[in-house]
Amino acid sequence: MTSESVSPQEAQRLIEQGAVLIDIRDRAEYLREHIPYALSLPLADITADKTVVSAERQPVIFHCLTGMRTAQNAHVLTKAASPAPVLLMAGGINAWKSAGLPTIEDKKQPLPVMRQVQIVAGTLILTGVVLGYTIDSRLFLLSGFVGAGLLFAGLSGLCGMASLLLKMPWNRPAK
Repeated sequence: MTSESVSPQEAQRLIEQGAVLIDIRDRAEYLREHIPYALSLPLADITADKTVVSAERQPVIFHCLTGMRTAQNAHVLTKAASPAPVLLMAGGINAWKSAGLPTIEDKKQPLPVMRQVQIVAGTLILTGVVLGYTIDSRLFLLSGFVGAGLLFAGLSGLCGMASLLLKMPWNRPAK
């Protein structure tokens, strides 16, 4: 069984007819902003062989942020929803919002941890460069250290900065 791509407008029409919409982003991303009526089932849970809620042969539409995760994992998603027909929403929630369709947003929820990593890493690198040029060239090492950490995270899949940020008090889900 293969999966097809649908536009956000087509997905909305199908949802109104009973299709099941499943958000495969991490739970924190879902809590921050999601499409009304979307169920949260993170990709990590799906790949760990947890099954999708039975759709009773109604189409199952999967989406993520941009459509990349759903496209890259189409086979796994199709298998998880079988025997229901599987559709992938092109462009993810970003395309949904670009089409002017509604979302539920809770800005009290923390930013996704990878965005936090990007903000902190970018700040540290920029700080190292500015201080290296203005105060002491040894401060360029700060930028090098952060770059080495990002390289290690990319190669190993282990991100020390993300692990540290997850322990910060602002990353506790809002009530």
